[in-house]
Amino acid sequence: MNIVRLIIALVCLAIGLIIGILNTQPITLNLLVTQISTGSGAAIIVSLLAGVCIGALIVLATVAWPLYARLRKAGRVSAPAARNDAVPPGPESDARWNSSTSGSGSSCSCRWRHWWAG
Repeated sequence: MNIVRLIIALVCLAIGLIIGILNTQPITLNLLVTQISTGSGAAIIVSLLAGVCIGALIVLATVAWPLYARLRKAGRVSAPAARNDAVPPGPESDARWNSSTSGSGSSCSCRWRHWWAG
């Protein structure tokens, strides 16, 4: 799996280098308070990277954080129930484990009715 990740990273790096080499025209980015002069290839790569980061934050905020909150809430709800049932009662205190309730007359101590019990 690490080889696949390495190959994907190298392909992305090669695509970035090709974009940078093919787009060498100088451009000026006019921001509100300043101007930045750069090559168009660098501007394209930076804008793509910014788009990926903004998209990841949107997915994180709309999908991952709500699911994580639901998971935490579910963990808090089930944790007290698990603590109350930490030591279950033994089979001798439960009538289902007694062989006399099976009705078969056998010495089996399981709680399910058998095919021969009817």
